[in-house]
Amino acid sequence: MPIIATHALTKRYGQMDAVHELELAIEAGEVFGFLGPNGAGKTTTIRLLLGLIQPTSGSAEIFGLDTKTKSVEIHKRLAYVPGESNLWGALSGKQTLDLFGALHGAEDLIYRKELVERFQLDPTKRVRAYSKGNRQKLILIAALSSRSEVLLLDEPTSGLDPLMQEVFRSAVLEAKRRGQTIFLSSHTLSEVEVLCDRVALLRAGSLIETGTLAEMRHLSALRYEITFANTPPDLAGLENVKRVEVAGNQVTCEVAGKPTALLSFLAMENVVKVVSHEPSLEEMFLSHYGN
Repeated sequence: MPIIATHALTKRYGQMDAVHELELAIEAGEVFGFLGPNGAGKTTTIRLLLGLIQPTSGSAEIFGLDTKTKSVEIHKRLAYVPGESNLWGALSGKQTLDLFGALHGAEDLIYRKELVERFQLDPTKRVRAYSKGNRQKLILIAALSSRSEVLLLDEPTSGLDPLMQEVFRSAVLEAKRRGQTIFLSSHTLSEVEVLCDRVALLRAGSLIETGTLAEMRHLSALRYEITFANTPPDLAGLENVKRVEVAGNQVTCEVAGKPTALLSFLAMENVVKVVSHEPSLEEMFLSHYGN
């Protein structure tokens, strides 16, 4: 049974569906990436999973429990990191971590101390003196040190510098090795590409595609860079070939589908070099959302 599941989950505001008949099934121990442009419905989905808002129709479950009626039981086994944190300015970092630990009811104090050092956070300072990045570190440390079965992370590295993003990625991989399940909503495509077992693409509240990165390579064309010994031939009419660009003796093109026609044609030409590039997650993302 999936540890997180949604069934035709829909949230409507007026005439607009912020989330439309969403179907997700996330297995225990999986790092699941949730991608989409601003306004796609990512944060609304997370609020539905947390039970902070109620669905217009459909349902969601975590640990087999309905998020609409069993949110209190679910939250005992779950930790949430928002992209924007509202904390108690008068408390110190340590007092805030102590409070989060007491509220959650579970905390690994040894691991918390280790995370404070790795994230280079000064826990003696008051929260009001923290930068945005340090406030984000604070809630990340609180969530990770809870050792919760499920981590719901909504733009968790917002405000972190590249070094601290690497610390975060390392901590997520540690959580995965412990068998924790991570639901990661992020705009940092390289982060998702490194961490996630599967990825879901959301647009205008609707799920476009779900799968591993390998399974989703078809969403974007392979890119070929071809160097000819002399004037390049015209490749524009070949099957599956598009976006042909010529610069001197070099031709750059994309192939959406099988490259059979292109490779057969090149076998008869005086070719110096052929380089192909698989699409990155960013290229796949842009192929859907570029317009």
